[in-house]
Amino acid sequence: MDRRRNDLLAEMARDAALERSDFLVRAGEQLERFLRDQADRVRELGGVTLIDEDPDYLAIAPDGTFRSRSRIYDETTGEWQSETEIIETGGELVELYNPADILAAFGDAAREGVWSDAEDEGSEGDADGGPTMTIEGADPYAAAADRWAAGQPEVPVVDDEASAAAALYGLALDFQERSQRAEGGLIEQFENAASALMSKVGTVVVVDDLDEHLELALAGFRGRVIPEGDAGWTDLDTPDLVVRFYDPTDVFGDLADAVAEAFPAVVADGDEDEDDNQA
Repeated sequence: MDRRRNDLLAEMARDAALERSDFLVRAGEQLERFLRDQADRVRELGGVTLIDEDPDYLAIAPDGTFRSRSRIYDETTGEWQSETEIIETGGELVELYNPADILAAFGDAAREGVWSDAEDEGSEGDADGGPTMTIEGADPYAAAADRWAAGQPEVPVVDDEASAAAALYGLALDFQERSQRAEGGLIEQFENAASALMSKVGTVVVVDDLDEHLELALAGFRGRVIPEGDAGWTDLDTPDLVVRFYDPTDVFGDLADAVAEAFPAVVADGDEDEDDNQA
């Protein structure tokens, strides 16, 4: 009975994940269409602040990108830390915000946040005494730029070769860490996207050598390696650990080769489609 219950719950979770993915794709496309239609207006307005309620903040810049601010509690310091994220597309935005709330925020910004009726006809409005747009408070985009600059590495001013080499060494290590974080996020995104498929495909072995093993299963990428100079195995059970030893580009390429080897029909189908298109 418990096994049957677990199977039903697993099937429900998979279907829910597929429906969520489909909803986000369609919602993202709808929001992208709206943003394209409003692009000239947003650019002429110089951007619009959509949400400004501490700790929530969301604004669209003149170039159509979004600035989102979130606040995270740091258990180490016992303080709240604010982080500003630049969101490039509407498709990414619907991962973080309800699409209906975003569209409602555009309407609220027009009605309450930026428009005020001109008291004296023609004094501050247009030639017909229409409404005048005013943006209250400090420029949110300048503030976002300041926060972005604050997150950049501090490069010291140096006068000699040794100091420059030391600064360059530290800068390289800093960006290596940033790169690994970004690559780890890419691996995690792939795992989330592939989870519904892995329940059907099963485990796929990506690499299997004497000193390394990497596979993709329902839980994501898992493996172990013997690092150079070590005698024991190191388990790879998180995206951050995977990218310490593998380039994501190589991982995805090797995975595609492994899937093609295990399921030759996927390559044959692709070849047939190409032949049909060329015909």
